[in-house]
Amino acid sequence: MNLLENIKEGLRSVKANLLRSVLTALIVAIGITSLVGILTAIDGIEFSVNESLSSLGANSFDIYSKWNRGSAQEGVKEKVFAPLQLNEAQKFIEQYSYPSAISLSARLTILAEVKHGSEKTNPNVNVMGANEEYLGIKGLNLEKGRNFSTFEIQHGGRVAILGYELSKTLYGEGMDPLNTVVSFKGAQFKVIGKLKEKGSLSENNFDNMMIIPIVVANQLAAGVGLNYRLNVAVSDPNQMDFAMGEATGVMRKIRRDEVGKVNSFEIEKSESLAQEMESITSGLRMGGFGVGFITLLGASIALMNIMLVSVTERTREVGVRKALGATPLRIRQQFVIEAIVVCVLGGIVGVLLGITLGNVLSRFVFQIQEFVMPWFWIIIGMIVCIVVGLLSGYYPAHKASKLDPIESLRFE
Repeated sequence: MNLLENIKEGLRSVKANLLRSVLTALIVAIGITSLVGILTAIDGIEFSVNESLSSLGANSFDIYSKWNRGSAQEGVKEKVFAPLQLNEAQKFIEQYSYPSAISLSARLTILAEVKHGSEKTNPNVNVMGANEEYLGIKGLNLEKGRNFSTFEIQHGGRVAILGYELSKTLYGEGMDPLNTVVSFKGAQFKVIGKLKEKGSLSENNFDNMMIIPIVVANQLAAGVGLNYRLNVAVSDPNQMDFAMGEATGVMRKIRRDEVGKVNSFEIEKSESLAQEMESITSGLRMGGFGVGFITLLGASIALMNIMLVSVTERTREVGVRKALGATPLRIRQQFVIEAIVVCVLGGIVGVLLGITLGNVLSRFVFQIQEFVMPWFWIIIGMIVCIVVGLLSGYYPAHKASKLDPIESLRFE
């Protein structure tokens, strides 16, 4: 009996014991459904989020001043680098030619007291100077009003955009803050925009922030150097290293760094969001594997039990096959293949159900419209089915191959 005949015999055995085989295949299908379904949903979430991560800073890199420790090691004093200046940052924006959006920002204070009429905040408002690209790169959306204009950024217009909680503190729930005036450090600002709520766990607590043009922030600093930061969002994330190389060359030229010397500034990828997303999805994947593993473990035990019953029921058949010349290897193949056939049939059903379930979860629970076809997890699911069938069927098959043909023929 060759391998193909063993496969046919396995299918005939499944058909002969249809109800038992269907119930076993369904147990396997449930395990594969949970495995493929959860992982399909996670892939759908990742696909959707990765498309929008560029607007949240994941496909970007930062340029900022090099930190000076000011300490000496082994008697040699470390070189002190001059901080990044506003005019240098502005020159970089003008000279950097790679397709990108460039945000320039600097925190003026995190202890500001902002006033409107008789209302005032606690001295805990974050005042940020920024250019017109800051909102887009940080993923901030306006609930009302508009962004800064190029003219206001270049000429230092006294205008401001308020965070959600800051606006609520100064104006309450009903009043519209647009075109009103707020004051800070004796300077008055016309409110031109109000941000949508971002959440208190956001990176810079944007809800309690007032954003003003970067030039105005520099003026209000009154000679105190600000920590300017450039955030460059590239259009093609696959070209990140090339874009960073170009940026390094431009900034070294602006800063007049000597050839062979280290950079007088820091440049690094902004990967915190991507890394956070990866850590979350990794945890979800581990959970999906755990659920699928437990279900498949139960399925493998049930399948092994059914195969042992099948060996007992077909003892005479095994005896006949051995009497006709079947080797122990062929007997083992027969029962192992039968177990694999049951698992693969269940796996096919499980994969189809898993893809459907995963996409339904993505669409209705997470509001993700893209249909995901997880080919990798489909292949993994089918491999798992074959492995489960192999492991579950081997012991019963080994037991069948060791049966004595004479005793088997006498079995009632």
